[in-house]
Formats: sequence, structure tokens, C-alpha cells
Amino acid sequence: MADGGALGYGGLFLGSFLAPTILPLSSEVVLAAMVIGGFDPVACVVVASAGNWLGGMTSYFLGYAGKWAWVERLFAGNRDKVARVRAWVDRYGACAALLCWLPVVGDPLVIALGFVRSPVLKVSLYMLVSRSLRYVVWVWLIRQGMRLSGP
Repeated sequence: MADGGALGYGGLFLGSFLAPTILPLSSEVVLAAMVIGGFDPVACVVVASAGNWLGGMTSYFLGYAGKWAWVERLFAGNRDKVARVRAWVDRYGACAALLCWLPVVGDPLVIALGFVRSPVLKVSLYMLVSRSLRYVVWVWLIRQGMRLSGP
């Protein structure tokens, strides 16, 4: 698995990095395939967490570079919704990054946190914790399933 290991972990990192974008990728599928295929579960969690965290931080900084004029133009017909989202993000601040692992809403939430300039260190820490815990739980579930299905 020497050559396959490097390629596998590299692919897992890349897939995990790209997953928190608008691309329809699922890092969990790659992670599951690798764990079932015999790759080290701890290394898989570390690699997937690092890639997904860095991808999320990229989204945060893209949001940070945003301007309110863009949002107002994009959502011109729905200013009330924009105001509600902004109020929610302002209220919960960086702690909202604990929800960034959620499908559909997690990645736009990270962009919103960057957009409203939530503290980068707090967002970074909460995002790393929440995304890593998701992978830990996922690997645990996979291994439980492997044990139940037998050899």
C-alpha cells in the first residue's frame, strides 16, 4: 500500500478540501472507502479533518473578502431574509462555526461568518473541532458496521 497509500491519503485530502465548496463532493464516501479498504482509520480522520478544515477556512476568507453591496444586489428582492441571516450570525458569532459540518447550510454559514468578520481564531478552532468530530463519528460508525457484517 506504499504507493496506493500516498495516493489514497492525497486523494482524501483533496476531496476533503474541495467538499466545503459549491462542488458536489462527499468526503465521507472517500473516507468510508479508505477505512473499509484497510487504510489506518486515525490517519484517515487526521487527513480528512485537515483538508476539510483548510477548505472551510478558504470559504471563510472568501466571505471575508466580500462586500455588502454584492449581497444587496444579489438579494435585492429579499432584504428581510438577508437582515435575518445577518442578525442570526451576529447573535451567535463564531460559535455558529460549530454547525459548519451540517449539510447544505454549513458551508454558506462559514462564508457568512467571514463576511461579518467573526474572529478568525475562534471560527478556525470551532470549525476544526466540529469537522473533526464528524469524521471521528463517521469512522466509528463504519467500523461498527464492519464488525457487525463480520469478516
